[in-house]
Amino acid sequence: MLRPMRIPATLAALLFATSAHASPAPAGDDLDKFLADKGLLAQIDQVRHSVSEKASELVVTAMGFLGAPYRRGGNTIESGFDCSGFVKAMFEQTVGLILPRKADQQAAVTQKIDRADLQPGDLVFFNTMRHAFSHVGIYIGEGKFIHSPKPGAEVRVESMSLAYWNRRFDGARRVSTNSPEAASTQAN
Repeated sequence: MLRPMRIPATLAALLFATSAHASPAPAGDDLDKFLADKGLLAQIDQVRHSVSEKASELVVTAMGFLGAPYRRGGNTIESGFDCSGFVKAMFEQTVGLILPRKADQQAAVTQKIDRADLQPGDLVFFNTMRHAFSHVGIYIGEGKFIHSPKPGAEVRVESMSLAYWNRRFDGARRVSTNSPEAASTQAN
């Protein structure tokens, strides 16, 4: 069960800024005219808006769990969360997708993206236990991610530019709703 939260003004501004996108260029060039004639520009914009809305909802939901305790193997607010349990719970509750339980398994079923292409809602992976993809968090924008870090700590936001995280960065992944490995709870 999600607990109610109040969104700070800075978070609201961040979500607005990260969900904004440029309008299509005027239909002066041939490709834009073709797409407009076929009604594809409106469809592309609708998909873009839907994806942006889901990512924003995911980030807002995750931020509502700031301060939740870390617990190895945990994947609920009642039990606490470990890193992959937190990611799994956020995607299941917000997006309706069931991701695998372990961080390395989550990396295996998601689409690899460049760090420069990160968008809110993408997953960021780190090598914190001397093996690849041993830690995962959810990218929230502006070089920051939310995660459940370690025993004795709580769900928190951190900067990827901190030396510790920068040295251990393993890669970024995007969760695709078309992935057969990430089952949709909406289809069941």
